[in-house]
Amino acid sequence: MSSQTDRIDAHVHVWTPDVDQYPLGEGYAPGDMKPASFTPEQLMEHAHPCGVERIVLIQMSFYGANDYMLDVIESRPETFIGVAVIDDQADRPQDEMRELQSRGVSGFRLVTPKRDVESWFASPGIQAMWKCGAEAGQSMCLLCAPGDLPAIERMCRQFPDTSVVIDHLARIGRDGEVRNSEVDQLCRLGEQRQVHVKVSAFYTLGKKQPPYDDLAPMIRRLRDAYGAERLMWASDCPFQVYPGHTYKDSVNLVAERLDFLSIEEKEWILGKTAERVFFSI
Repeated sequence: MSSQTDRIDAHVHVWTPDVDQYPLGEGYAPGDMKPASFTPEQLMEHAHPCGVERIVLIQMSFYGANDYMLDVIESRPETFIGVAVIDDQADRPQDEMRELQSRGVSGFRLVTPKRDVESWFASPGIQAMWKCGAEAGQSMCLLCAPGDLPAIERMCRQFPDTSVVIDHLARIGRDGEVRNSEVDQLCRLGEQRQVHVKVSAFYTLGKKQPPYDDLAPMIRRLRDAYGAERLMWASDCPFQVYPGHTYKDSVNLVAERLDFLSIEEKEWILGKTAERVFFSI
């Protein structure tokens, strides 16, 4: 990476208030969309001033289909790539994975909370997805809790060629406390060389207050365990509904405040890792 303009945000949700063209999924109403609108244009008002030029879009739970995200990618394929949500219990989820790859989808979101993770991972659909992910170069992107990490490690051993991305530091510190035992587990997962971690969603972790310096010891341990080449920064935008948090504060924790990172390590975390994992398929 040669300059600030090469930065990549590895985790952003976008949506439109046009619920006629893009209907909401079952159980969601327009009032659930906070803020009411967060389009790519609104996103870039935050990203561009911070040198962020490319974005990994994560399918938003408001929608029952990936249509809005796919249309955004089609409108600006040089800027956006996607992580989709599909029916992992379909007869052949790998067919949809392949079709979506042709439309700019390089990963799939798997949400572990409120599941029996062990039996879910053993299901034919999930097994097929992880196998196809290895073949197609698409990542399994896991929104998980620290308690899920041992099961994820077993899956990584079963599918050593499948790229895996752990969202939001495995949400360690979500209850306000960053426990060393949980950081130990996440560091141990780094022994599986196909695993990457998003250094992201700072506004939800630890003290939940900028400049987020309380998260620095955990990030340092992950740098030591994974190397910067397997860590990627992400904003988890939009977070404007949480007063006191800004896009710039999120970027600056990595860019300016983590003095244990070299310039090269910052370049990996702020762009090169996400480029290799998501944009190089």
